[in-house]
Amino acid sequence: MDIISKKDRPQQTFTRLAMILFFIEWIRGAVLITFLPTYILTSWGLTTSVVGIAVSVHYLTDSLIKSFIGYLLDRYPGRTVLHGGFFLGFVGLLMMVTTHSPWMLIVASACLGAGFSPIWILCMSQVSEENRAQQMGTLYVYWMAGLGLGPVMMNLLIGGGLSLSLAVIGLFFVAGWIMVGLVKMNKVSVQSANISVGEQFVSLWNKVKKGGFLVPGMLLQTTAGGILVPFLTSFAISHLGLSHSQLSIVLFMGGAGVVLFLVPMGKWFDQVGGKWFLVIGFGVFAVALFGLTSINSFSAAIGLSLLLGCAYAALLPSWNALMASYIPEDSVGISWGLLFSIEGLGVVIGPLIGGWLGSSGNQLLPFQVSACLFGLISVVYLLSPARLFIHRNRGMEKLPNVS
Repeated sequence: MDIISKKDRPQQTFTRLAMILFFIEWIRGAVLITFLPTYILTSWGLTTSVVGIAVSVHYLTDSLIKSFIGYLLDRYPGRTVLHGGFFLGFVGLLMMVTTHSPWMLIVASACLGAGFSPIWILCMSQVSEENRAQQMGTLYVYWMAGLGLGPVMMNLLIGGGLSLSLAVIGLFFVAGWIMVGLVKMNKVSVQSANISVGEQFVSLWNKVKKGGFLVPGMLLQTTAGGILVPFLTSFAISHLGLSHSQLSIVLFMGGAGVVLFLVPMGKWFDQVGGKWFLVIGFGVFAVALFGLTSINSFSAAIGLSLLLGCAYAALLPSWNALMASYIPEDSVGISWGLLFSIEGLGVVIGPLIGGWLGSSGNQLLPFQVSACLFGLISVVYLLSPARLFIHRNRGMEKLPNVS
């Protein structure tokens, strides 16, 4: 896959793609975590289940279309695909703010998910193998900054009214779309385009089946995280007693923990590899998440938020470096698309499970179940053979060659 020319200053191209990712994730976080739960529930009179379905459909569309997006990126200029995605995302946002119909909200959420789908595959395809975990750490700084600052800023803007919130969302959307025009992209290489979809799928499957823990791990972690999406804001306000401003500070501190430790953790993983980054990261994350159900102070919320951020920083680069070990070099686009589709199914299932758990009236239950799932993931990786976690930069060229 040669979507972006190596002659066109690849570091600049990577940075601009990361900035596009920032703008997209800012919008995603602001809309799904804060805007929808606030305005849909309080001002538009729709139910919690509608919000949960809309969030699930957003991630379902994002996940299901990624395989198709990967197919397109292996054959057409990446900038063309990104422009098409932003247009579809614009249609989704327009529908979302101009209708109060539950079904139109769900369709709008689906359009937004489909429009945002290409950026991750493009970013992942540009990460070098020599220092993958370090670059993944850098990439996740942009991702977490966007996803974290979106809800934080939107919580602060809510007091200014609907018009101000929509104006800022539109500003970030336009900024991201303009950035697309500044990224120089070329057509795909002939080698990638000449490989059939079936051959690419078989190549990916032959690699993935040698790491049997990979697919269950992807589904479990995204399901566990997805359970919390529809209830994060309401839980913080009603159970923890936080104001919107205090919630913004808590989210900011958690994001700061991730941002501060992502790159150092990525460098460390590039040097030592192994499974302990995942075992400890998921384990600490589970303990801290469960701890949120037993606190009732602002300072405790900040402390646990920082701990969650540090744990997340430890597991993210190592997890994505592990996934990259299973990507065939001759079909990067569609392979990343297929893996992201599998991973995204958990994000689809999670909000539905969370909605069902939350319908019992127990606000703590979704967080307790999510924490148990993250703990289970830690145990699964602890019991998995160490040979499956050998890092390719530490004397191993291709992970699937390990018997």
